[in-house]
Amino acid sequence: MKRLHFGTDGVRGPYGGPLINEDFAARLGYAAARWATSAARSSEANANERVVLIGRDTRSSGEALTRALAAGLRAGGLEPVSLGVTPTPAVARAVAARGARLGVVVTASHNPAADNGIKFFAVGGWKLSDADEAAIEALLPAPEPAPAWRDTPMPPEDAAATADYIRALSAQATEVAGAAGAADGAGAFAGWRIVVDAANGATCATTPAALRRLGAEVRVVGGEPDGTNINAGVGSEHPERLAREVVARGARLGVAHDGDGDRCVLCDETGTILDGDEILTILALDALRRGALAADTLVVTVQSNLGVDAALRDAGGRVERTDVGDRYVLERMRALGARLGGESSGHIVNLDLSPTGDGLAAALGVLVIMSASGRPLSELRGALRKFPQGTRNLRVREKRPLAECPALSAEVAALETTLAGAGRVMARFSGTEPKLRLLAEARDLATVADALQRLEAAARRDLVVL
Repeated sequence: MKRLHFGTDGVRGPYGGPLINEDFAARLGYAAARWATSAARSSEANANERVVLIGRDTRSSGEALTRALAAGLRAGGLEPVSLGVTPTPAVARAVAARGARLGVVVTASHNPAADNGIKFFAVGGWKLSDADEAAIEALLPAPEPAPAWRDTPMPPEDAAATADYIRALSAQATEVAGAAGAADGAGAFAGWRIVVDAANGATCATTPAALRRLGAEVRVVGGEPDGTNINAGVGSEHPERLAREVVARGARLGVAHDGDGDRCVLCDETGTILDGDEILTILALDALRRGALAADTLVVTVQSNLGVDAALRDAGGRVERTDVGDRYVLERMRALGARLGGESSGHIVNLDLSPTGDGLAAALGVLVIMSASGRPLSELRGALRKFPQGTRNLRVREKRPLAECPALSAEVAALETTLAGAGRVMARFSGTEPKLRLLAEARDLATVADALQRLEAAARRDLVVL
């Protein structure tokens, strides 16, 4: 079944628009409840039959959408419980730990504050598959009437999940650091000066608290959410301020998240930003060295730099690639028995720590490696030698199937033939925005620039670019 509303990471769009509004949230909640309690899913082990856990980020629209969503879930026979403002991975962890029937996060992740969205977790804290999402869409009732939500109070709130999340990740970091000979006791990173950019989002009260619990001295930027400033010039999409703060304060490193905390980018002590590819390479090579990289395999998406493949191959490992989206990474990981994977955007999935992408867990993993090796982040990042890469994002009027774009399809095929073995190109539509994303990668910048120019020219022949 084809999905109409779900994208690469849930349902997302401008708040108050035709998709993200209270009526639709109530209808979606009702459909999700019917799906989650259907006979086909009733045999799932250890599932609390009725409880659904709802978290949200700091957007001003989050509370109203949560209330409407809860009304729909309740009408569908579930018992919604609000976890309040908390990171997406904290919700996934709580679903797994409590055996909840369903988890939901009201968030638009790295999008601006005017947007919002809804994404789900099934039993065990796993993201839904394409088929699951299509099945929920098939159960959506007609636009009218939506489950009554206007006079519905907020569901009861439970703040324990956030505290449990901080406590669990801090304990895991302490244990791993101690086993690696890096540190002992609760002060695993005592004396470390770290800057955290919480994107004015859901990690404002989690990442700084976890790092302080581990002994670090933490400076926070992007830590004053007001409902309208999430991701506004801060966070993993805008790490420039983080880099300045790291250098100005002589910090050992900086950590930046997106609005819901499932992404992480880092900044080394020189002010240089590390993306998800560099973080994944550091984590994977360390695991390979210790004989701890399951199946000797790192799973990444088609957007990751070819240098990742080379680094893993030289160390005796291998790389598997998937479509864009951390849930596709996760599906391939589970199929292969791999435990580590992610995206260049900073979604890092370590199944030994979390059933979904977790920005705090990724940062702590790198911190442990730094401490155990005694090497600064600027040195560790040298393990990845990237192929020159360029991207362009074209806002388009219509996301026409690429098979119906003859000029672009022909140019992609021609460039793939030219670059075979020495680079690659890619054209894909964003799953959450009306954008065509173009990528070119080669051994030199001139070839990259030429390929991007050719791709854009072809795209403009097929599409209306705004």
